[in-house]
Amino acid sequence: MTITNASFGTNVHEIAAGIYRINTATDKVPGGFSFNQYLILDDQPLLFHTGPRKMFPLVREAVESLMPVTHLRFVAFSHFEADECGSLNEWLAAAPQSMPLCGQIAALVSVNDVADRPARAMGNGEELLLGRHSVKWLDAPHLPHGWETGYLMDTETLTMFCGDLFTQGGTGEAALIESDILDNSEAFRKSMDYFSHSTNAKMLIENLARESPTTLACMHGSAWTGNGANLLRALGERLAEK
Repeated sequence: MTITNASFGTNVHEIAAGIYRINTATDKVPGGFSFNQYLILDDQPLLFHTGPRKMFPLVREAVESLMPVTHLRFVAFSHFEADECGSLNEWLAAAPQSMPLCGQIAALVSVNDVADRPARAMGNGEELLLGRHSVKWLDAPHLPHGWETGYLMDTETLTMFCGDLFTQGGTGEAALIESDILDNSEAFRKSMDYFSHSTNAKMLIENLARESPTTLACMHGSAWTGNGANLLRALGERLAEK
C-alpha cells in the first residue's frame, strides 16, 4: 500500500493484476466511512468512480502516482450520483482524450447533458477492450438505486466493479479481504435504507452472479476476494427476507 496524501490518508493498493484501489476515509459519518475509486492500468486506462467533486485533488494525486493523468481514456461509473461522478468534468479537463463511460440510460437522462464531452454509452452485455483487460457492462436498474444503474466486469481478472453493493461502514483500512463483508454491509443498509426494494432485485443479482467474479471492487469499504457468485446470491436471499 502506498500513501499518496499523508494529511487525508489517501492510499493506493493493487487489488488484482493491473487494478488499483484508491481509498480515502472520512469521519463525517459516525463510525467512519470511506470512498474508493478503481484505476485499471492498460493501453486505455479506465477510472471507475471519480469520488465527490471536492475530493478531486486527492484522487488526481493518487492517479498521478501510477501514471500521467493525461493518459486516462475512460471515466466510468455505476450511476449518476456525486460520489460516483461528482468530479467528472474535472477529469475530462485534466485528461483531454478521455470520455465518460456509463450505461445507455445514464447517458440519455443525465450524462450527455451534464458532461463536457459525450459519453461512451454501453449496452447490457457489451464489452470494451482496454488492452490486456476487457470490461463488460451489466445493466442492473434500481440495484441498489437509480434507474440507470449498472456495473462493469473485468473479464481478465474476474473483478466486478460493484458500486454501492456491499457498502461497508468504517474506514476500509484493509484494501482487500477474504472475511465476511455481508453482515457489515447489511447492517449499514438496514440503518440507512438506501436500496430501492425493487421486485426484480433477486433476478438482477442472479445475472451478476452468473459472471462468477472472484474480486468485488466495492465503492465504500474493503474490496473482497473469494467466491463472488455465492456472496451475491447470499445478498439476494437477504433482500428477499421480509
